[in-house]
Amino acid sequence: MADFLAENNTCGQTILQLVSRGNAIVAELLRLKDYIPKIYRLETKQEVQKYADIIMDFNYFKIAEVHEQKIENNETLSDLNEEFRDNHIDIIKRFYLVFESIHTYITDLNHFLDEVDEGLYIHQTLESIFIDMEGKQLLCEALYLYGLMLLVVDAYFDGIIRERILVSYYRYTPQRRDTQSCIDEVCKLLRDTGYNSKKPTYYPEDYFKRIPIKSTYIEYVIGRLRSDDVYGQISVYPLPKHRSTALATQASMLYVCLYFSSNILHSQTAIMREIVDKYFPDNWVISLYMGYTVNLAETWEPFKAAKLALNNSLENVNIKDYANNYGASVQILLKQTNLLLKEGNVTHEILLRDINNIIGTLRECNVTVRWLMLHTVLKPGQTDKNKRLKQLREMVITESKCDPVSLFKLLLNTAQLELVTKEIFKKLLSEKEEQWEELKNESYKSLIELSEVFSGTKPLTRVPKNENLQHWFVEISKQVQSLTQGDSGSSRKIVQLIQALEEVQEFHQLDANMQIVQFLSETRKYMHQMIRNMNIKEDVLITLQIVGDVSYAWELIDSYTNIMQFGIKREPTLVIKLRAVFLKLASALEIPLLRINQAHSEDLISVSQYYSSELEIYVRKVLQIIPNMMFDKMAKIIQMQTSVLKELPTRVNKDKLKDYAQLNERFEFAELTHSISVFSQGMRMMKNTLDYINVNGLKIWQEEVTRIINYNVEQECNGFLRNKIHAWQSVYQSRYVPIPLYPPTDNSVNFIGRLAREVIRLTDPRNSVYLDQTSTWYDMKTHKPVLNKETITSITSSIEVAGLVGLDRLFSFMIITALQKLSGYLENKNVQMNSWTNIISSIHNEFKQTNELQNPLKVYQAYINRSTKIWSEFLENALLVGQLQLVRNLIAFHLNKSCKFNAKNLESSLQSLNKALLMDIKSGKYNPSESFMFSLSSYFDYAGLNEPFNKVYITSRNNPDFAITIFIFVIAHLQKIFLPQNIGNLQKRHQDQVDGTAFSVAIHTMLKQFHKTLNGEFVKYVSNYILQLTKHNNMKITELLPEVILGLNFMDSYTNYSDESRKFYKASLPEEILHIQQTLCPATG
Repeated sequence: MADFLAENNTCGQTILQLVSRGNAIVAELLRLKDYIPKIYRLETKQEVQKYADIIMDFNYFKIAEVHEQKIENNETLSDLNEEFRDNHIDIIKRFYLVFESIHTYITDLNHFLDEVDEGLYIHQTLESIFIDMEGKQLLCEALYLYGLMLLVVDAYFDGIIRERILVSYYRYTPQRRDTQSCIDEVCKLLRDTGYNSKKPTYYPEDYFKRIPIKSTYIEYVIGRLRSDDVYGQISVYPLPKHRSTALATQASMLYVCLYFSSNILHSQTAIMREIVDKYFPDNWVISLYMGYTVNLAETWEPFKAAKLALNNSLENVNIKDYANNYGASVQILLKQTNLLLKEGNVTHEILLRDINNIIGTLRECNVTVRWLMLHTVLKPGQTDKNKRLKQLREMVITESKCDPVSLFKLLLNTAQLELVTKEIFKKLLSEKEEQWEELKNESYKSLIELSEVFSGTKPLTRVPKNENLQHWFVEISKQVQSLTQGDSGSSRKIVQLIQALEEVQEFHQLDANMQIVQFLSETRKYMHQMIRNMNIKEDVLITLQIVGDVSYAWELIDSYTNIMQFGIKREPTLVIKLRAVFLKLASALEIPLLRINQAHSEDLISVSQYYSSELEIYVRKVLQIIPNMMFDKMAKIIQMQTSVLKELPTRVNKDKLKDYAQLNERFEFAELTHSISVFSQGMRMMKNTLDYINVNGLKIWQEEVTRIINYNVEQECNGFLRNKIHAWQSVYQSRYVPIPLYPPTDNSVNFIGRLAREVIRLTDPRNSVYLDQTSTWYDMKTHKPVLNKETITSITSSIEVAGLVGLDRLFSFMIITALQKLSGYLENKNVQMNSWTNIISSIHNEFKQTNELQNPLKVYQAYINRSTKIWSEFLENALLVGQLQLVRNLIAFHLNKSCKFNAKNLESSLQSLNKALLMDIKSGKYNPSESFMFSLSSYFDYAGLNEPFNKVYITSRNNPDFAITIFIFVIAHLQKIFLPQNIGNLQKRHQDQVDGTAFSVAIHTMLKQFHKTLNGEFVKYVSNYILQLTKHNNMKITELLPEVILGLNFMDSYTNYSDESRKFYKASLPEEILHIQQTLCPATG
């Protein structure tokens, strides 16, 4: 009854919502199969060694408490565990939710069946629901979808991976109370079946029995699927030879549902014989759902009754017979479809007249393509699982004598004919009422005119007055006027009127007057067209949709990609025809969306987006050859125009005219330009495909380069992040145009990392020295420049501005990591050695208690001697910070110069905006949002306005003791830093010295991360150090201690990077000493 799906029918709506949810779950499973974290496979020894204690299967539950204690007691393991959780928790939750939804689905189905048995749905029982057509379909689909979920999960998610994901979810998330499916039940349902290792003996029946389902319900479903035409498909396929195709959907459902009653498969020989004779008499490879195929010869091998019944279909004689028939049909159908597709062979009139013949041809084409594709084609990357399957497939290929190209041509013609037929028929359907009225009026007018002819009032040659005929035609016209389009009786009346007009022409001897004959003939023609007009029904489009189902090829179609691309190369017009194939594939989307749409489910958008995106990815994959070929042909055209085709002079000798004509070359030129125009036409017809004509090529290049650079920078930066951005999460990665990620060759993930580390190697403060005056690094031994402004220009020319900005961003992440380590030392965190804490703490205490030093040189030297062994890692990180800051500063200079030259107005605007923002923020007038500042930062980075020396990279807590630690660190290394005032001083550098400029910048950057008071304290300590050593120096004032000179040189360099530091410094030292510094450092003073 039609009311079963009415909105007020609670029973119908409940099962509809459940089936809708089932289709959405299957779509989510298919979507997630491409996002299984690779790490869960534990494919390499290194991965096993690193993650074996973090990623565990269900054996974990036996030792859970002990294992968690082991992780907790091991600091390295604990950190790895937390990092893994932070990086994978989102995808783990998503996988668990879809696994949980399978359990919830079957729980809800069982609950629905219980409610039906308990009589909660008034006037509804299991028997009455199965009597209703829609109810029967939904109950069968509900069981089938559950079985399908189980098969899909086992096919695409290895059992061991499922277990590892479920254990991760159990370990990393608190147990939820807002669901009826507890994790224990989910684990029991989805534990490893052994399917992907060694197939278990009772598979998959044991798997299907993990959650019991009412046996009565299973019997009803299998009984209906065995005996009924559940979807009424046989009427669409009237020929007996097409019965297995007509029942293909029902056969797939029955195949899945039989696993819930495995006794039939094992021992019910008569029932299995009946099933095979009805559903699988001529086929053994079936599509279960959107291209997911199974081979009965393999899957029914363990089941005695099923295998025995199928053996009849798999006899060599039968297989050869099927293959011969279908193979022979291909060439016949190709001729028929080629003929129909010729211009003018399918028009409105022809379609109305021969619609049944055309549908018959399309039905035969689709059946042939379906059978041959399923039985001869394997999915890309798939192989026959055993020798028997390979023999069956090869036998079909040999006996059918049908090559893949011919089969694809038939698919192409079928899709094209379907598209033409549908478009014309849709137009006829939309114009049906208007056309009916027009034909009826024309018929009425003709009959009225004829009545007037016999009235004697209208002058027509040699037509005597005949009142009887006059009244008769008037009466007939009234009959025509009374016809209605929707009345089934009208068609019989029209046939009677046509016969009456034929009889009146014959009995009243009207053939003598050609004008009357013509009037009668036209009237009959109008009436015939009216009959055809009444036959224009939406049922035809529904039949075409059913017959044209290609969901079985959703994955198999990929096998024809090379044929499509080769065909495009050879014949550009194929691009236009391919549109029909893609539209045919798009029509398959209606199958999984039907119930979701009926239920008005919120899953409609998500599910449709998934299948649409999968189709779009495939279309892009096929069509990617078009822009390649277009640009290759354009290059040939340019080469011919510039080098081959001769320019015709104003005067040509007659004998040389043939040479200038260059007929062969110009024919080739015309052929190339024509093929480009055909490509363009085809691309324009692909409405969702980029039109490469009149698109800014530079813009495409820059956008794509920027995307590639940003993606590689992002992946390289993952090494410095706790919460990593996976490839599938990246906004720069695309499934449509994926950016490849190659295996690393060193410590770097990709080329950006290798470039960054090469820059770091060249500018190593231990092997090179930086001169502010020339913005250049010089090698310590050869004194030759190793990196300068020209180097940055060369890097930009190779990786564009986007690459340079990306490199700068990577350096900033390296700086953050180094600063975090330094901050950890200052805060006594992340320090393995107890000696650091003990030494620094004792120095702090002594330093605070001492006001006036009797012998400052001895005291400070004691501090230095005590702390000498603890600075090595601190120094390494500090030097890296200073080195990278100098590199970033040079990059910012280059970017700013480039921006000023190429985009002067933009640079000026950004400069003004930057200054205005800083003024308003400092005055407290404006507090910009974080999102606003984030959007601006990208512009500032590209324009080189990011000012690395003024950056605050990390947030740190302030502690006055930090200034003491940094001060001790500085005076401990004054002897080891090299601060050249000019190039001539390079020769004075010792082997163990480090670049003083990088050292100074490092100290400046470190203190910049804290409140400015800390910087003031540091400057005060250094100033006191210089002052105390000077005061206690017994020598003349002009002959300063080496330590004082080194301190003055350091402070001269240090205060170059901050006006605030210079201000503190001037306030902390007497003018006399500052004057001495100016004498020592004339270049900077």
